[in-house]
Amino acid sequence: MNISLISLTENGRKISEKIAAYKTENIIFKRYTFQKFSDKNSVSFSSLKDLTGELFRNSDALVFICSCGIAVRMTAPHVKSKSTDPAVVAVDEQGKFAVSLLSGHLGGANAVAEKISEIIGCTPVITTASDIGGKFSPDSFAKANGLYFDDFETAKKIASKTVNGEKIGFCSDYKYINRPDEFFDEEIKDIGICISKDIKKNPFDRTLMLIPTNVVIGVGCKRNTDIRMFDDFLNRMLERFCIPIQRICEIHTIDIKRDEKAVAEFSDRYNIPLKFYSAKELMNVPGKFSASEFVLKTTGADNICERSAAADGGKITVHKQSENGMTFAAAEKEIILDFERKIL
Repeated sequence: MNISLISLTENGRKISEKIAAYKTENIIFKRYTFQKFSDKNSVSFSSLKDLTGELFRNSDALVFICSCGIAVRMTAPHVKSKSTDPAVVAVDEQGKFAVSLLSGHLGGANAVAEKISEIIGCTPVITTASDIGGKFSPDSFAKANGLYFDDFETAKKIASKTVNGEKIGFCSDYKYINRPDEFFDEEIKDIGICISKDIKKNPFDRTLMLIPTNVVIGVGCKRNTDIRMFDDFLNRMLERFCIPIQRICEIHTIDIKRDEKAVAEFSDRYNIPLKFYSAKELMNVPGKFSASEFVLKTTGADNICERSAAADGGKITVHKQSENGMTFAAAEKEIILDFERKIL
């Protein structure tokens, strides 16, 4: 998670420095300090309004070290949707409270507030009903387990039921652990959660479909491939093999394609992380793959798309597809859902 720390005063600067000293692989802190109270390890700014607009678009979370009022006024013009807005948290200048203001569940603001409280020893302030009541939140569960959904009305209805002590239905095509049975009853058929890659599955009268984002696609293309042609090819492959683009967690390819515009553009357009592997790393991926002597001679690896798709241990579900020098393969990572898993 990419978290921006924004401070306006000297005391705020010290608090941001303390927070940023926390080191973990899951969080990248970047500090922004008002120019009068800046330091060499932070980015100085003069306009909070302009800075907020930029960071709102490019950060996973914004942590304002100032009053809630300032944080609300600065972010309000940029708020669009709970599915896309970043987390917003306000920490007071004495470092006593971390207040979750926006995108508590899907954006992770509640988790960010709790993490900051661990780091600086303050009190997290969380007002979402499911959290303060210790109830099940479909938003938080989905976020923590890499599940996609876009039916926010049904999610809201389910959250309301669990907050009020009612049970909902549940079914899953994937293994799961730590399910809180006080919230679920498999005999209930009027409303429930279904976890499946089959988007047409509809086991309840009103079903919240949670789709796992555990598909890795491996790609390849000849030098200077047309961007539109590459985009069209990949989308046709996804449609042919019934893979919603929301299921893709990463795009993999060989490292000699780092500067290939078609690959980078597809990654940016659909906001899917891009990962590169050396030829040696690809050749060390275990499994049976189709091999090409030409590709081996040209790149050092006998197969790029299949080997890169399986490079993180996923199981190949779509073998090599090729067209006009472009290649595609897909692999599915094994997942175990955990109802106690946290975002951070």
